Amino acid sequence: MASSMNIESTLEEGTTNQTKLSTSSHDDEPKKSINWPLLILNLCFIVVGVMGAPLLSRLYYLHGGNRKWVSTLTQSAGFPLILIPLIFFYFTKPHSADRQYFFMEPKLFVLSAIFGVLIGFDNFLYTLGLSYLPVSTSSLLYATQLAFIAVFARIIVKQKFTPYSINSVVLMTLGSIILGLRANGDRPPGVSNKEYLVGFFLTVISAALIGFIFPCIELCYARARTLNYIVVLQFQLNVALFASIFSLVGMAVNKDFQAIKREANEYGLGRHMYVVVLVCGAVAWQLAFIGGLGLIYCVGSLFNGILTSLLLPMTEVAAVIAYHEKFNGEKGMSLALCLWGFTSYFYGEYQNSRKVAKTTQVGSVGA
Repeated sequence: MASSMNIESTLEEGTTNQTKLSTSSHDDEPKKSINWPLLILNLCFIVVGVMGAPLLSRLYYLHGGNRKWVSTLTQSAGFPLILIPLIFFYFTKPHSADRQYFFMEPKLFVLSAIFGVLIGFDNFLYTLGLSYLPVSTSSLLYATQLAFIAVFARIIVKQKFTPYSINSVVLMTLGSIILGLRANGDRPPGVSNKEYLVGFFLTVISAALIGFIFPCIELCYARARTLNYIVVLQFQLNVALFASIFSLVGMAVNKDFQAIKREANEYGLGRHMYVVVLVCGAVAWQLAFIGGLGLIYCVGSLFNGILTSLLLPMTEVAAVIAYHEKFNGEKGMSLALCLWGFTSYFYGEYQNSRKVAKTTQVGSVGA
């Protein structure tokens, strides 16, 4: 019991600081303390999810899967995983007044439901785009979410911009434009030039929408009356639940429930592997989702976008190795621009941290 209480204390550490986050400006706000164990845990989740989920989604399509709403559902259907830590922490809480603060406030519940529907729609856009694009191209395009997160974070949560972060956004945008200049040569078999371009634009729109949603979620966290990681998990659970409901409605309208059995029987890797691919994909997507919203809680939406994009080269290499996708000159140039943008951002953060450290040191000496 002592051990579980220690874990719970770690998860709830910094609740007061998180609740009192300024919603008016990041410029005048001192840096909040970071819960490092929680940050590292979410880093692990997002690394596994962001790298594994697109590969598994592509595997579904490569061997005969073609139900877009089924693939969309896998991106949120792993939400029951979140129940495991929630149930654990609920029953390890002492039977006292503390339990009244366990559940999130009604306002967060409503907002999480709205974001769930939006993310369900975003998942569908991403699924359509991925069905027409190689994993490597899709990953590069989706990395443009960093640019959209940066813009919306500035507008919504007053995220501070530096020359380095602006440079990063510009470079990544150029990288995605370069990919669109060549529609031939890297299309999956059976995909027309028109479908390739449709996939290109759908993926960019999906990146823009998620770039808007993440800063909005950060603002919700900042304005919550009481916020700890247990509340964040409930928020994530509700978002994924409503995203899944959105997908289930789409499946019903598209009559996918009647087609699943036939698709499983005709799947290239066999009926059992059909189930394995979908289940593993759902787990991978859920890990990416938990890690992403967890990073927003620990650090912020911009950092989440940066880290997601930073995993891009690993996903690129994995896609080329696993599926023998082409890595042409345009992709190489786009990747180089993205990496240049990442380097610019992190160098800017390094310079900023040094400046803050010097200011703190001077203030201490003066005191």
